[in-house]
Amino acid sequence: MPSTVIQWFPGHMAKTRRLIKENLSQVDIVIEILDARIPYSSRNPEIGTLCASKPILTVLNKCALSDPAVNDRWQAYFRQNGRNPLFIDCKTGRGIDRIGGEIRRILAEKIERYKEKGMAGKRLRAMIVGIPNVGKSTLINRISGSAKAKAEDRPGVTTGKQWVATAIGVDLLDTPGVLWPKFEDRTVGLNLAAVGSIADRILDTEEIAVSLCGKLKEIAPEKLALRYKLDASSLPGLTDHEAFEAIARKRGLFLRGGEIDTERAAAMILDEFRGAKIGCISLESPEDGEARNA
Repeated sequence: MPSTVIQWFPGHMAKTRRLIKENLSQVDIVIEILDARIPYSSRNPEIGTLCASKPILTVLNKCALSDPAVNDRWQAYFRQNGRNPLFIDCKTGRGIDRIGGEIRRILAEKIERYKEKGMAGKRLRAMIVGIPNVGKSTLINRISGSAKAKAEDRPGVTTGKQWVATAIGVDLLDTPGVLWPKFEDRTVGLNLAAVGSIADRILDTEEIAVSLCGKLKEIAPEKLALRYKLDASSLPGLTDHEAFEAIARKRGLFLRGGEIDTERAAAMILDEFRGAKIGCISLESPEDGEARNA
């Protein structure tokens, strides 16, 4: 992968880590948001260590874009490993109304202690953490019912901490997205790039799209073939780049002289995957070898 994908603004990330450490004592719980399509790759491994002193609610956003059957397997996997998973979708609103109840369930003992001290109804505080473009600010706006947190469909919009009061009795602290300074696992970088957690302007989008085509022809050949009118039985015999070129030809993406317009083809494939136009697809499942330590 290009070095721009491997290296990711280490100074900015160090600042975010400090922000998390400095404010952790002010919250009762951490809400960690993952991308439901890539639960393993979208989890910064530092979060578990940084937030070890607090209970964590693992919220898997964008579940309307991921495979429902794979979502079920992830939910079972997380629960078996002592995690508190909740699948939501900020755009459709699915699962949002369950967040308050899940927080109170996890913090039941602490809430009871508040009551014993005559502090019944004390507002709870939660810190929201996650990688860029995973939906932190959108979730806050959903819960608060207004656009109090900056939210755009591109990474890196939130740059400082923001406290937001909500109607569910929980004050939320938004933090900037936390990616690690470098990716030691190339697959993690490719998955993050495929779902848009790394800005396209700093990537070789053709390489990302070719890699995505290779992944899709393995895990969702029927959906890929249906979307682009390909022969599903022929996909296993194609290289990743041949699959990419076959899609470009089917869509008539050519430059003058008949050469394939790889830039337009890459942008189209990435856009259609991210919008679930190819289908609801999960790039990772608990059965993947990569996910065994998630």
